[in-house]
Amino acid sequence: MTDDKKSAGIVRRDFLKTTGAAALGLGVTGFPAVLRAQPASVKVGLIHPVSGFIAFSGNQCREGALMAIADINAAGGIKSMGGAQLEAMLGDSQGKPDIGAAEVAKMTEAGVNSIVAGYASSISLATSQEAAKTNTPHVVDVGVSDKIVTRGLPNTFRFGPGYGKIAEFAVDNLDTINKAAGSPAKTAMIIHEESLFGTGTANLLSQKLPEKGIEVIEVIKHANPTRDFTNIVLQIKAKKPDLIIPANYYNEYVLLARTMRQQRVEAKGIYSVLGGAASNYKFVKEFPEAAEYIMDCNHWFNPKSDVALQRKAAAEAKGLVYTYEVFLAYNAVLGLADAFERAGSTDKDAVNEALSTSTMDMSYMPYGPTKMEGGQNQGAQPVNTQVLNGDIEVIFPKEFASADAVFPMK
Repeated sequence: MTDDKKSAGIVRRDFLKTTGAAALGLGVTGFPAVLRAQPASVKVGLIHPVSGFIAFSGNQCREGALMAIADINAAGGIKSMGGAQLEAMLGDSQGKPDIGAAEVAKMTEAGVNSIVAGYASSISLATSQEAAKTNTPHVVDVGVSDKIVTRGLPNTFRFGPGYGKIAEFAVDNLDTINKAAGSPAKTAMIIHEESLFGTGTANLLSQKLPEKGIEVIEVIKHANPTRDFTNIVLQIKAKKPDLIIPANYYNEYVLLARTMRQQRVEAKGIYSVLGGAASNYKFVKEFPEAAEYIMDCNHWFNPKSDVALQRKAAAEAKGLVYTYEVFLAYNAVLGLADAFERAGSTDKDAVNEALSTSTMDMSYMPYGPTKMEGGQNQGAQPVNTQVLNGDIEVIFPKEFASADAVFPMK
C-alpha cells in the first residue's frame, strides 16, 4: 500500500470510528441530510480542434467554454433542476469534420445532453448534422457559414453573427470609412484560406465591394497550412491594390502580415474581414509593427460593458489571451445553460424549444435583444476594430467605439 492509500485508509477508518456512534444516534431522520441524492449532472460536450493546424483557436474555444461551466456551477448550477451542475465531456476534432462528427456520435452514445462546437465552419456543419440524428441540442460557438443555420435543423443554434451579416456590415462600414477620408481606396485584393470560411467570405466580398465603387482586382486562395507567403506578397506588391483584405486563420494571417511588412508592401489600408489575427492581442503584442493600423470586421465584446471587462480580466488572470474564440464559446455555454434553466430538464425537445425562444440579455456583447430565427440570433452583430498604439480599439459602430478610425494608414 502506498503512503497516499494508507493515509486515505486511515482517514476513512478514523472517520467511521469517530462518527459511527453519533450517526447511529441520529436515527433514520439523521441520514437524509447526509445521503440526500444530488441532481444528476447536465453533460455538455465540447468538441474543438485542440490538435492540428488550428489548435490555438480550438484550445481557446475549449478554455472559454470551461470558464463558463465553472462560473455557472459556482453560481449554483441549473437552479430549476435542483442546482444540477454542468459537466464537460471533451472531444478533439483535430481540425477535421469527419472526426468532429465521430466525436459527437461517441458522446451521444455516452449520454451527452448537449453539444458546443466546433470553431471552424466545416466542423460545425458536420457536428451539427451528426447531433441532429439524435435531436441533441447543438450550439455553434464560432463557425460563421450561414449554411450551418439554413438547413432547417431544429437542434442547431448560433448566438453570434454569420458571415453574410458580417460581410454586409464590413462593406458598409468600409464604405463609410473610405468616404470620410475622401474615397482614396478604389481597388482591392482579397487573400483567403481555402476552406468554407475563407472561400465563402471571399465570394461575398467579391459581390459586394463593387457596389461601393471598389474594384476587386484579384482574389488569391491559399492552402491550410501555408508556410511561405513570399509569392503571394510579391503578387500583391506588383498589383498595388489600395486595400488588402485577408480572410484566414491565425497562423497564416500572422505570416502574411509579417511578410507584407518585410517586403515593404504599401497600401492605403489592410482591412480584414474575420481576420484570424487582426483582432488578437497575441498578434498585437508579439508583432506590433506588423499589426499597427490593421482594421478588422469581426466578433468582439462591448468595451463599455463592465461584465465584459470583468470576464476579460478573469481570462487574463488564467493566462489566456482574450480572443473572440474565448468569449464566443463562453457565450454558447451561457445560452445552453439559460435553455436548461427555462426547460427545467434535459429533455431534448424542451431544451431545443427553449433555445429557439431565447431572449437572453447579451449586452456585454455589441448585440441587440436576442431573437432566434431558424437557429440564428438576429440580434448579433460584429464590430470594426483597429490596432492603434499597440492596442485593439473598436471604431464602429459609434455607440460602442473606443477610438476614431485612422485611414489611410500612416
